[in-house]
Amino acid sequence: MEATQKPKYPNIERLIGILETLRGENGCAWDREQTHYSLKKNMIEEAYEAVDAIEDNDMKHLEEELGDVLLQVVLHSQIAKEENAFDIDDVAKGISDKLVHRHPHVFGNTKVNGTADILANWDKLKAEEKKHRKSAMDGISKAQSALMSAQKISKNAVKKGFEWPDEASLWECFDSETKEFKEAVAKGDKENAEEELGDILFAAVNLARWNKIDAEQALLKANRKFMARFRKMEEIAAKNPDKPLEEYSFEEYDQLWKQAKKAVKQEQAENKI
Repeated sequence: MEATQKPKYPNIERLIGILETLRGENGCAWDREQTHYSLKKNMIEEAYEAVDAIEDNDMKHLEEELGDVLLQVVLHSQIAKEENAFDIDDVAKGISDKLVHRHPHVFGNTKVNGTADILANWDKLKAEEKKHRKSAMDGISKAQSALMSAQKISKNAVKKGFEWPDEASLWECFDSETKEFKEAVAKGDKENAEEELGDILFAAVNLARWNKIDAEQALLKANRKFMARFRKMEEIAAKNPDKPLEEYSFEEYDQLWKQAKKAVKQEQAENKI
């Protein structure tokens, strides 16, 4: 009698079994109440927390956050299984088939000369798979951030030949949108000002794309930088408990900001050593 072969990844099967139990008749009331719709926010939050761990180069934290992302995938798959739509194995088969199909230079006989050929083949094969899409604007996620959507919209338009002739013309566009925004603000036209501000942001995304910069990551880094400096400002200001930050003048705030900026830079330099 042959011994039963142990699964290669026993904890994946264990996770699937745990979720089947939690969603089962004698499981957890909260887990049983969840739907694809109710879990939308969780999927986004867990993905961003995994990205935070990558940014921090914290492998232990990344391991934990990837587990949370995996939980979302398996949980959605379990819900779909109960609805007789698909299960986790169908999900794995779908992405496996897609990867094999889109890598003919690895799993087939297609010859390539570098990354450019690989990406061109990817786009060609993707287009063949998505023949139902009639516009280059089809398939843009409605749930992702506006910056990420703007980048995708811009890239898709460029693939169809909609591109500025040079970077100088892009800067002219950016300056023009900034001027129009200022004019709308001066007139007190809030609706138009909002529209023009959107045009500024879209032009900025195109400038980022032109210079091979990810606008979403750039803004995330700016956010982190500001938060680090503001925390340092609070730390410095706390040394004078008789005067809260709310009572600082603009000049005092400006001086405190400069101190915080210098202190954060010094700390970052010391941590790199």
